[in-house]
Amino acid sequence: MTPKLNVKERAEAQTGEMTADQQAAIRMVANDLHRLNQAVMRAVDAGVSVEIIRSARHHGGGRWGDLLVPIIIAGAPAMAEAGERAL
Repeated sequence: MTPKLNVKERAEAQTGEMTADQQAAIRMVANDLHRLNQAVMRAVDAGVSVEIIRSARHHGGGRWGDLLVPIIIAGAPAMAEAGERAL
């Protein structure tokens, strides 16, 4: 079984053949993603449900990147949590 790597370790493992500028850009994405995950957890702890979905795809030079938006449901009922656990 493959060991589970966190976001930063995964990003660093994939940067072996990248330029310094590309590596810096990937580190920035990994750091910002970590902050996003922390913000989502704080929002959930504050009583809202958060879903992150792709809103668009940015293309450039044969490469692409997903752009994201949050879907927020304030005051989501506890019943939804119970249903999710049952899945």
